[in-house]
Amino acid sequence: MLEIKHVDDGKKGEFFIGEDGHHLAEMAYTWAGDDKFIIDHTIVSDELRGQGVGRKLLDQTIELARDKNVKIIPLCPFSKSEFEKDASIRDVLN
Repeated sequence: MLEIKHVDDGKKGEFFIGEDGHHLAEMAYTWAGDDKFIIDHTIVSDELRGQGVGRKLLDQTIELARDKNVKIIPLCPFSKSEFEKDASIRDVLN
């Protein structure tokens, strides 16, 4: 199983697979105040495509939002489409 790592400096953050400087997959976000953040982009390398990695990154991001009781604004096309497809995660939508 691939390990998903998380970094957050209070302004920006990301969930990623790989090492610093060499991410095989990532979902990046930017804080928009104290009560919400924007998912900016999702990238999954060719070698990990088709394994549901993007959704696993999104699930971690949703868990963060629920833990911190904040909302998500999904600007990246991937995250936006996942929220449209799955009503069970819309509780964190802004």
